[in-house]
Amino acid sequence: MPAHKKYDPRVDQLVVETRTFWDPEVGELSDVDRQWLAAAVHASPQHATKIAYERAHTGFTREITVTLADIERLYAERVAAG
Repeated sequence: MPAHKKYDPRVDQLVVETRTFWDPEVGELSDVDRQWLAAAVHASPQHATKIAYERAHTGFTREITVTLADIERLYAERVAAG
């Protein structure tokens, strides 16, 4: 089965594992920033710029590649939340 390359709420309900990758243009980030960005992007995967689902034995693995656009959006949300 080929990987799904866009957010799919039906498939997302079957996610049993997540993986986070970083677009090369993101550059250097602290470990703390990487941790909260990864958690935040997986908390709302429907907003991720690059998402894919890979079939696993018991469900799917959600793979998100964090891009500069994702980081800008997440920092803007964090600032707005105050």
